[in-house]
Amino acid sequence: MTATRLLIVKLGDTLPHVRSAQGDFEDWISHGLRASGQVLDIEVCDPRQGDVLPPPQASKQPDTPLAGVVVTGSHAMVTDREGWSEHTACWLRDAVNAGLPVLGICYGHQLLAHALGGTVDDHPEGLEVGTTDVWRTHEGDNDPLFAALPSHWPAQVAHRQSVSELPQGAVHLAHNRFEPHHAFRVGRCAWGVQFHPEFDIDATRAYIEHLSGSLVQQGASVHELNAAVQPTPVAASLLARFANLACGAANRPHAS
Repeated sequence: MTATRLLIVKLGDTLPHVRSAQGDFEDWISHGLRASGQVLDIEVCDPRQGDVLPPPQASKQPDTPLAGVVVTGSHAMVTDREGWSEHTACWLRDAVNAGLPVLGICYGHQLLAHALGGTVDDHPEGLEVGTTDVWRTHEGDNDPLFAALPSHWPAQVAHRQSVSELPQGAVHLAHNRFEPHHAFRVGRCAWGVQFHPEFDIDATRAYIEHLSGSLVQQGASVHELNAAVQPTPVAASLLARFANLACGAANRPHAS
């Protein structure tokens, strides 16, 4: 059986002590994708290190074209307009135009929105960190990635910036009180999620501790945030669902 090629675009690293104990963002995402049970060939590309992003519909192996891409989170800020970030944004625009399935996570979600004409900025209320409930919109009821989820679910979050304005034509898929744009879709198969489907309890608590000074300054209780952390299997299931959708798209005949 031929493996389906998926690409992880690595735009950041987790905290050093977390990485040494649990691996990095791409490891967690790979684990979630492989939970689909699909036979996958997962590649990692890091534009920050000079890695060259493949043309969205091309491949080093022409008989196994790229079937989908996941864009990671980052400790960087989209508004810094780093060269590697802007280059990746241009690539994402081409990927969406080519109909390549895309899943952007946190920074990847914001970068996807920026690439397609949306607006990213600091969230006016500061940080959202910990486990929070996310609610599906009515538009999400018929979305290929979100329709099978319950009306709301807990998710892990850790972000300071936010998509303040969605790209034109985007479908709004999820929100909560703090974050109006927790998920969106552009076109048929490009999604952004502000929450972290790849995070587990340990990763989330590590970020609460790492950001504790800023959280206290904005009036949050670190103790209460830690006590509220819980498993988020529904959010985590999005990675396997995305892998299944990408594999299905790869196996559909293309019009000539």
